[in-house]
Amino acid sequence: MIVKTEADLEGLKKIGKIVANCLQYMARKMEPGMSTKELDQLGGNYLELHGAKSGPMATYNFPGYNCISLNHEVAHGVPSDKKIIKAGDLINIDVSAEFGGYFADNGGSFIVPPAKKTDEDLLKVTRLALDTAIKAVKAGELINVIGYNIEKVAKSHGYTVIENLGSHGVGRGLHEEPKFIAGYFDKADKRKLKEGHVITIEPFVSTGARFVDEEPDNWTLVAGKEHRTAQFEHTMVVLKDRALIVTIPDSV
Repeated sequence: MIVKTEADLEGLKKIGKIVANCLQYMARKMEPGMSTKELDQLGGNYLELHGAKSGPMATYNFPGYNCISLNHEVAHGVPSDKKIIKAGDLINIDVSAEFGGYFADNGGSFIVPPAKKTDEDLLKVTRLALDTAIKAVKAGELINVIGYNIEKVAKSHGYTVIENLGSHGVGRGLHEEPKFIAGYFDKADKRKLKEGHVITIEPFVSTGARFVDEEPDNWTLVAGKEHRTAQFEHTMVVLKDRALIVTIPDSV
């Protein structure tokens, strides 16, 4: 999507705020003994209370309001009564939704206390990769600068990047042009960011995995159980000289 009017921008800010607040609400509510299905229902209730519709449910008939991935699950985790959250778990929550004809996408990884230092370090570097990539965004810049910065940060701290997951365009739909924005430096990608472009940036940083595989449920994407992977994601509008993030919560 290209933002063309003030109404477009306001619409994106509204849904961006809803998904960002929903993500933080779910993170506060998660606790040991809770199933990922219960956590997902809390998020679904939050979206409905604010007049929003689940993006993956509406777009892809996903079997849940949100994607919730535990430990070696990296993305698109299906909420389940059988998946019980335990102390020390690494959990990723990805909230995307629609309101007023606009979509926004926001994700984050969290540790259920007590946290291991290795997990805390992974989350810290993943956030740094996201922040560094966002700082490079501006109209006219090559799209591959996003992956360049993500990969540079990950590698410099001894981590890998999941190569078959990436960022994407968003706005009037959940996934739009520009399609697949690599989380690594793809020198063959000559596309450029345009002023008004609405995109996500979502690095997937891992302790050693480079690719994910799909589980038999045809949704959940996993890496090897010996690896931990984190993701953080924002939706933003590309401006002349910077990125305008729309997925900022009221409080963290």
